[in-house]
Amino acid sequence: MSTPNRTFKASVIQICASSDLQADIQRCLGLMAEAVSAGARLLTLPEICVGFDQSERHPKTIAFSAQEHPALPAFSSFACQHNVEVLIGSIGIKENGKVFNRSYLIGSDGNVVAHYDKMHLFDINLGNGNWFRESDSFGAGRQAVVAPCMGGIAGMTICYDLRFPQLYRTYAQAGADMLFIPAAFTRPTGMAHWHSLMRARAIENGAWVIAPAQHGTADGGCYGHSLIIDPWGTIQAECAQGEEIATAEVDLDLVEKIRAKIPSLSAQQEFTLKKL
Repeated sequence: MSTPNRTFKASVIQICASSDLQADIQRCLGLMAEAVSAGARLLTLPEICVGFDQSERHPKTIAFSAQEHPALPAFSSFACQHNVEVLIGSIGIKENGKVFNRSYLIGSDGNVVAHYDKMHLFDINLGNGNWFRESDSFGAGRQAVVAPCMGGIAGMTICYDLRFPQLYRTYAQAGADMLFIPAAFTRPTGMAHWHSLMRARAIENGAWVIAPAQHGTADGGCYGHSLIIDPWGTIQAECAQGEEIATAEVDLDLVEKIRAKIPSLSAQQEFTLKKL
């Protein structure tokens, strides 16, 4: 019996979303079509990929119920039409009186495979007026999610989750060979930590990291630099700071090879803490 092909092209799609949700959807669809033309079979969009008003100091997210959000049928139809899988990095979803920062994985048949609500909300204060309180706008998710994707298993996260490595270790130990980290990373934290943290998540878990990101305007906003990183920690594709796509070949069998070389997942020891 032949083994299934676990090699495919994936694209990270980088945009700067706006308050014009319909225009954002059309721009995403255009870039997705470019990715398909480049041979990509897995298309990934960033956090709050549509309806993200960045005109003020603290951006606002345009939200709808899952049944009414226009992005879902648009991207689902595209996935079905082109026989590709699509990660909607996240959109604002109203549910039970709250708004959730929700990611969707869409199968090649156009159906939702899984969704994930961002668990770790971006409440920080960097000083000098650089503060954010995502919890003022969103409810926090409570459920980690792994889902089948492209013949492998993907662990779903969003942006600030990146700083909580135990989540990714849990995914890797559950068999995830891909880690999705769509983001709208700020420029100051991105310049300091983006590449280091992304490569660390790939290396310590021996997994592919796929991180589509928002880019910002010339004078500020999001950091950009969407990434595809292999399980050895090598960057295989990267965007700069504008609107663009980056595509790389993903070999899921490389995960098993890397984990066999450095079996840190199986070698992890239970321990107790002695505090003096």
